[in-house]
Amino acid sequence: MQPNLFYTVDSVSSIPLYLVSPKKWAEQSANLTSIEYNYFRQMQFNGNIDDCCLFYNADGLLEKAFIGTGNEDQTLAMAHAAQLLPANTYQVQGTYSAEAALYWALAQYQFDKYKENRTQPRIMVIDPPMFDELLLSAQTHFLVRDLINEPASDLGPEELADAVAAMARKYDAKFEQWIGNELLRDNFPAIHAVGRAAQSEPRLLSLIWGEEKNPRITLVGKGVCFDTGGLNIKSPYGMRIMKKDMGGAAHVIGLAYWIMASNLPIRLHLLIPTVENAIGPCACRPGDILTMRNGFTVELDNTDAEGRLIMADALVKACEEYPDLLIDFATLSSSARVAVGTEMSAFFTNNETLSEALMSTSVKAFDPLWRLPLFAPYEQLLQSSIADMVNCSDYPYAGAIVAALFLQRYITPSTPWLHFDIMAWSEQNKPGKPEGGEVMGLRAVMGYLLDTYGS
Repeated sequence: MQPNLFYTVDSVSSIPLYLVSPKKWAEQSANLTSIEYNYFRQMQFNGNIDDCCLFYNADGLLEKAFIGTGNEDQTLAMAHAAQLLPANTYQVQGTYSAEAALYWALAQYQFDKYKENRTQPRIMVIDPPMFDELLLSAQTHFLVRDLINEPASDLGPEELADAVAAMARKYDAKFEQWIGNELLRDNFPAIHAVGRAAQSEPRLLSLIWGEEKNPRITLVGKGVCFDTGGLNIKSPYGMRIMKKDMGGAAHVIGLAYWIMASNLPIRLHLLIPTVENAIGPCACRPGDILTMRNGFTVELDNTDAEGRLIMADALVKACEEYPDLLIDFATLSSSARVAVGTEMSAFFTNNETLSEALMSTSVKAFDPLWRLPLFAPYEQLLQSSIADMVNCSDYPYAGAIVAALFLQRYITPSTPWLHFDIMAWSEQNKPGKPEGGEVMGLRAVMGYLLDTYGS
């Protein structure tokens, strides 16, 4: 977790921070002294999104700071400010949104666990009413990013289980796990098959929290702690960041943390199938046939399409308990990235009302989503000549849809279901989005759950 980036007490000495658009600059520049005006002009400050102007007093101490907002984009402006301003304590003059304040924190995230030198934070004094919610949101984002950024050498299935168990203890939740051959004993064959070649045994993690009388929300997250591609081995480039293949698990852990810390009146069930997709003498082979938890037989066309296999076992388990809402997150297909890029979340759902509500909250949360269709005619691409279905298709198009249709085979039709196919990674440093593990789709879901189940 990052250090606290927010204060609420006005007694703390702080630097006034002004957010200025080009329009405001044009209106207010006439009221500046000649010294101030000349200094602004020297710094070429016009209120553009990356403009920054700092004023120092006679003792050389920072006195006030100005940041451009461009087209009144406070969120991006705050992310820029957190990177451009020197380490100090600041207080925004005027109104600003909670999302803008959140980006102040997100822009300062660093995964510095393995570094000797660490940078000093920029701290913001904020209005007390938004403190608790803002701090929890920032901590949730940092938790997800930390889990994704952790190298697989230090975060395998066992360590991921430890993280969930610790969270369960903190919030008085029930934690359970199935390890290794226990998966076969209790009928989770796909999770066992995918993870059996790794040194760290495969597991299914379960956390249950909340009163039984409350609406039942089940979260499922893909927890492939490292993905070699199995015997269909990935290229070196394709494998380089595969520590992020447990990004779906990280997202549902973060969401569960936020739900429990917010004390939402729901009955939460968290399910995480976690494995390492390794190469070894007992690894799954192309052409093998698995019998899944619900009795379907699956022919393995490609061992690099392993995430949907472990997710299927967990989704069947989830539906056996008849949840009121089932949400899953997974770094499932590169095709989703082709469809919507790396900074937007693709999602699928079998419920129109749910889709409309989610799209609405995504706009409010500055968390871009796009719905892809569960297009039934593509189900023919999952046909097998010797089993009920294959795990993927050689067809070069619609890979994300085909993967979602595979998962849908394991969902009870009456269960409202959301499936997120996410990148969970930022490929380059951008304001508010440092390179590395990234949170995608989570704020939209948080907003939806708060609107639907919050008090």
